[in-house]
This record gives sequence, C-alpha cells and structure tokens, in this order.
Amino acid sequence: MKIVILGPAHPLRGGIAVFNERLAKQFQNEGHEVTIYSFSLQYPDFLFPGTTQYSSEPAPNDLKIKTMINSIHPLNWITVGNEIKNLKPDLLVVRYWLPLMGPALGTILRRIKKNKHTKIVCIADNVIPHEKRIGDQAFTNYFIKPVDAFITMSEKVMTDLRSFTKTKPAQLEPHPLYDVFGDAVTKDEARTHLNINQNDFIFLFFGFIRKYKGLDLLLEAIAKLKNTQLQTINYKLLIAGEFYEDRKIYDELIEQLGIKDDLILKTEFIADSEVKYYFCAADAVVQPYRHATQSGVTPLAYHFEIPMIVTSVGGLPAFVPHGKVGLVCEPNASSIADAMQQMLQTGAAQFLPQLREEKNKYSWSKMTEAILKLAFN
Repeated sequence: MKIVILGPAHPLRGGIAVFNERLAKQFQNEGHEVTIYSFSLQYPDFLFPGTTQYSSEPAPNDLKIKTMINSIHPLNWITVGNEIKNLKPDLLVVRYWLPLMGPALGTILRRIKKNKHTKIVCIADNVIPHEKRIGDQAFTNYFIKPVDAFITMSEKVMTDLRSFTKTKPAQLEPHPLYDVFGDAVTKDEARTHLNINQNDFIFLFFGFIRKYKGLDLLLEAIAKLKNTQLQTINYKLLIAGEFYEDRKIYDELIEQLGIKDDLILKTEFIADSEVKYYFCAADAVVQPYRHATQSGVTPLAYHFEIPMIVTSVGGLPAFVPHGKVGLVCEPNASSIADAMQQMLQTGAAQFLPQLREEKNKYSWSKMTEAILKLAFN
C-alpha cells in the first residue's frame, strides 16, 4: 500500500516527530511504501517557546521525508495538497496536536480528498489544547471535516473529540512504547555518564517544562519530603528537560523552598542519544501533571522498565495501574509527596514484574492494525 504520514519529522525534534518516524518504520516493516510530509516552517520563531525547533541528531537513513509544509502560508498549503492529491496514496495518516495547525492541515486534506481515493485517518494527540486560545474551536472544526476516522490515545481526547464529531469512526489505541532510543544501559553506567551519585534514590522528571506538567507541585513535594522521617534515605530529584516558559518562577520557588541541594538540574533539551541515560539512571519517574491527555514519558518509562508516580488526571491512571507498575496520586504537593515517600520506603523493585508484563500491551503493530482497520473496514 502507498501511505503518507502528514506531520513533524526530522530535522524537527520532539515526541511527535519521533512517533511519526517510528510509525513509518512499522508500516515499512509490514511491506508498505511510506513518505512523511513534514514542515519547512512549523512555528514562527516568536511563537516557539524553546531554544530551537531542530534536532542535532543525524537524519534517519531509511525513511523518505519531504520537508515542505509552511504552517502560515496558504499558497503553500494548496501546493502541498495538490502534490499529495496527485500522488494518490491509499492511506494518509495525519497528526493533530494543536489548533494552530488546523487551517494548514485542514486545507491540505481538502485538496487531497479531491482525488476520491485516499483514506484519511487522524491520530489526535489533543483536540482541546492544554493552553486555550481564541480560534481554537473554529480551527479544529475546520480540520476535522475532511478526516475519515480518528485514533485517540486516551479517553480524555476521545471525549473531547466527541464534542466536535459524534458520528465519524474513532478508536482508542494506547500510545505504543518508544523503542527508538537504544537499549537500556546499567544504572551504574547511566549514573557515571551523567555524573550522578551511585547510591542516591533518583526521582526523574523528564520533558519540556510547561505549567500544566506541574513541576512546581513536584518541587513543593520535595520540600514536604524533607519534613518526613526519611533522613536516612538519600534521594535526589533529577529534572531533565527544557523550559518552555519563564524559568525565573521555578528558580525563585527552589530558593524559597530551600531545596537546591535536593535537585539535579539538566534543564536543556535532551538529545535522543542521551535519553536512555536519564531513564536508566532513575529509580522512579514522576509525572506530577495538573491535567493531561496522554504522555510520551509513560511509554519511555515502560520501555526502560522504570516504575512511575503519576497524578490521577487525563489518561495517565489508565496506563499506570496503581500498585502494579507504579503509584497514582492526586495533583497536589501533599499527595505527590506521600507517593514519593511510599516509593522510597517500599522500593521500586516491587513493581518490575508487573511492569514487564504490562508493557507487552503497547506494540507498534497494534497501532498500525488499528489505523488500517479504521481506514478500510
């Protein structure tokens, strides 16, 4: 089958680009011909909160990636749409994660539909964004109209989707495991690489730092841990990820709470080749989110077999069964601190057998099978 994936890919960086490339490889492994149409301009610089949108990693040598889409140039949308229309792929998989992309992607899809051949399936990361803006509803409505069917990766996104369309086919399919960051290394090797004490219990917060991810709640939880009877257990919070908002708020909070010595700050973008060291250095991953749909951090933790502490928001609890592969707590500092204390006292190793069993549910072949069934059944 001839398949096009419409969404970010190398040289753009981030979880959606990694996902699209891994999905393309899965389709190729199943015998399909795949092309990814990515962005020449994804976000104007003034709208991008990080340092750079581009990866320093080498391009994948086994994928066909066309860097064409300009998210703010309407004539470009018509050009790209016409090219894919004439290519006549049997299937187009489009990613939707931000209403800002609705006009560009919606216009491209409308051009493609004119070939009366291509089936369009959307993988919706978000339908209602974490930070709401004027125009969100109109842009999403515009995008949804030419799509034939949808995959969501959490119940929350499915519910949001059904507020826009009640009749189009849609299926919930969990986020597959990220298995493209290399094999696990030993804890000793990972900690030596990152210059981290071998004997500390390491909690890991990983990913872009944005308000909805609740890092401030986690910092307050660390302060509360200091007031417990855990002085005999040495622990640190490893914060690995780039600030996507003003870091001054966090620096001031750290100073105010007096927890600087309890933290290891690696607050820059983590290159793909470095990801394995951060996860393998950790004893537990903490996702203290205020609200969420699903998270790419969860499948990373599964892949590297690191137990998790997550808050009871969005799709997180469904993928982290409480007491089996980790702990679920409420999105407040006291509850997060209690969960961290429990993890310290009982140890992380108790979760490993069920974590290894649970991770088998999240394969890339299940994702491709779901997409193809939605498109052609």
